[in-house]
Amino acid sequence: MPFDVAAVRAHFPALREGVAHFDGPGGSQVPDVVAKAVADALLSGLANRGSITAAELRVEHLVASARQAAADLLGAQPSGIIFGRSMTQLTYDLSRMLAKQWRPGDEVIVTKLDHDANVRPWVQAAEAHDVRVRWAEFDRATGELPVSAVTSLLTDRTRVVAVTAASNLLGTRPSIARITPHARKAGALVYVDGVHLTPHAWVDVEAMGADFFACSPYKFLGPHMGIVAARPTLLETLRPDKLLPATNAVPERFEYGTLPYEQLAGTTAAIDFLAGLTAGTGPRRTRLAQSMQALEQHESAMLKRMEAGLSGVARLHGSPNRDRTPTALFTMDGIPPAEIYRELAARGVNAPAGTFYALECARWLGLGDAGAVRAGVAPYTDESDVDRLIAAVHEISRG
Repeated sequence: MPFDVAAVRAHFPALREGVAHFDGPGGSQVPDVVAKAVADALLSGLANRGSITAAELRVEHLVASARQAAADLLGAQPSGIIFGRSMTQLTYDLSRMLAKQWRPGDEVIVTKLDHDANVRPWVQAAEAHDVRVRWAEFDRATGELPVSAVTSLLTDRTRVVAVTAASNLLGTRPSIARITPHARKAGALVYVDGVHLTPHAWVDVEAMGADFFACSPYKFLGPHMGIVAARPTLLETLRPDKLLPATNAVPERFEYGTLPYEQLAGTTAAIDFLAGLTAGTGPRRTRLAQSMQALEQHESAMLKRMEAGLSGVARLHGSPNRDRTPTALFTMDGIPPAEIYRELAARGVNAPAGTFYALECARWLGLGDAGAVRAGVAPYTDESDVDRLIAAVHEISRG
């Protein structure tokens, strides 16, 4: 299916400001249909969930529609979709809940490739329960996390393996599907941070074998909130702290307080927008597969163009490979990353600098807490954006 980037860009009012956005890994721009869905929900009659009034029924529909849309996006079941304020909040909630089952001497595995939201909740839960933390290390030269780096740490005391599906700093994609069978054999649960993968690739949580898969709609053109997909049968065995009058049904028992109904409407609209990136046909899950395949091809071409233009003037970290999201991390000799960030912004190019909360990853790479400049491709990125970034970097190097 062809990918028409000009048609996609027409749906993003923010692009009219004339800025080239490479800051999508930290939060994408939003299409008009998502903003309209949020506004329509807020301007309609809303109420707490129920089955009597029109407002209650409208809310029930918004929630059910969002669960089905998220399930279609991720290859999960609607009854296994948990909504929360953010991926970080959901991971903290679930880590604390799971930690109640741990015993002194148990172990959890985290990686140096991960965003801190899939590191610190597990490390802190382990510290609170006298549980050992084992660190999986990635190859500094390539940015790759070998399967053996994780599986070699598994023991019969491993309770959780926390691993990213794609590094938000380098874009490298560990093979989750090759890790999960080993973890399951050891009796461990696998918690996957899919925040950086979901906007760029076809996701199939069940095929991946993940017990939990977390992502953030605001990274894939939606509003600010978090999602965790899990097997409903697994969720039935877990007992989170909750208010006494709150339902004990799955997945609602894991969702605290009133859900942000307008954000759920926006999330559904964002997923529908992704499903319509190409002129695909069939059920939404099928159309998503077609769209994401076309999107991967487009974004891969933009990344190759970017890396070719930056090579020689900037140092690119990590090694290009086929299992990678369209993310370029770079530094320039003699120029602090923060200064490059400011100079790019002055030229109408948004490519931030820092560690982007992948603190262990940046330190392991030798970048320290200053990190590097990150340029991420999004569905609305076109060749003119890439060329503008390249020209700006070359100009900065000469200056």
